[in-house]
Amino acid sequence: MNIRTILFDLDGTLIDTNELINASFRHTFEHYKLTFTPEEILEFNGPPLIDTFQKINPEKAEEMIATYRKHNMAEHDHYVIAFPKVLETIEQLQQHGISLGIVTTKMRPTVNMGLALTGLDRFFDTIVTIDDVTHPKPHAEPVLKAMEELNGDASTTLMVGDNHHDIESGKNAGVLTAGVAWSLKGKERLLNHHPTYMLDEMTDLLRIAGV
Repeated sequence: MNIRTILFDLDGTLIDTNELINASFRHTFEHYKLTFTPEEILEFNGPPLIDTFQKINPEKAEEMIATYRKHNMAEHDHYVIAFPKVLETIEQLQQHGISLGIVTTKMRPTVNMGLALTGLDRFFDTIVTIDDVTHPKPHAEPVLKAMEELNGDASTTLMVGDNHHDIESGKNAGVLTAGVAWSLKGKERLLNHHPTYMLDEMTDLLRIAGV
């Protein structure tokens, strides 16, 4: 397969923010005296924050998001690291002329923090955040926007992610898709959404891209 453009989700795909996300949800729920099980909190990892908090309390959703983000940014550098083999793989893909982009439901400031902290900030030619679109993943818009900015073609573009929102967004945009086996929600759950590929480790991308 001639892959020329690869788009990545960020959290849970390239960088391990899982415990940071869980801690920020726990902090927010404790602040508002709400109780959720670890299994319920797991399901909040992936969708846009506004979707999650509006379902919990529409009237206080914005206030709860602010509480979450304040904790998330304050604790960010204590938690976040790149997943194994990510840095080396991304560097090799870039060296072989693959166009690279980020497509995320995070806001740009925290995206920039994560990329800088892990040393990934020098590799991506475009970054599409939730600030840049009207319709976030699983809508096609973020993937289409990133592909347009990279002059990519759907037939040679791959969307990589750890959540079904990433797979569905890629499919809706008509591109190839790849799930990652290190998804916090489990490889089997992602396979149920039928990605084109499943990465058992990040270096599998080198084989798929033919580099």
